[in-house]
Amino acid sequence: MPRLFVLSGSIRSGSLNTKLAAAFASALAKLDADVTLISLSDYPMPLFDGDIEHGSGAPASADKLRGLLAAHDGGFIASPEYNSGITPLLKNTLDWVSRSKVAGEPFKGKVFALGSASPGGYGGFRAQMGTRQILELGLGAIVIPQSVAVGSAHHAFDEAGHLKDERSAAMMADSAKMLVQTAAALRP
Repeated sequence: MPRLFVLSGSIRSGSLNTKLAAAFASALAKLDADVTLISLSDYPMPLFDGDIEHGSGAPASADKLRGLLAAHDGGFIASPEYNSGITPLLKNTLDWVSRSKVAGEPFKGKVFALGSASPGGYGGFRAQMGTRQILELGLGAIVIPQSVAVGSAHHAFDEAGHLKDERSAAMMADSAKMLVQTAAALRP
């Protein structure tokens, strides 16, 4: 059984991507994955600064998060789109976690799925391109092609947090299934 984490690149109250992350975590659990839902609000970090890193190393929250992520086979990241790109929160988190010296590899050779939810028609898809580039090229991760982009997301979830649109729900189910299968196949 693969061990997978799920996180949102937003900590805003009522975040559509946090809703998507929770829905994806439920989909993974139905596939018998061992799922850890992570909130980045539990891991506050200053803006990445090489002087801080040189002087005192990565913040303790980056070390703690790196250790947690390294204990997983991969994960799902949902991120809003800010100016056609990745959120500053997610980018900063990835930068600090990748620079932490705590033992364990959180990204290299591990498998990831991406998702985004947006009130716009593209569903935040452009943020996924930036996240994919960072994970694959910068951090050596494997990102599956099956992703979830939920457009008109302010109307996409029912009161229980499930996706109402059949197409979006099918994309999520397909992505979750492929993530679990790939993570299981890559386990040592």
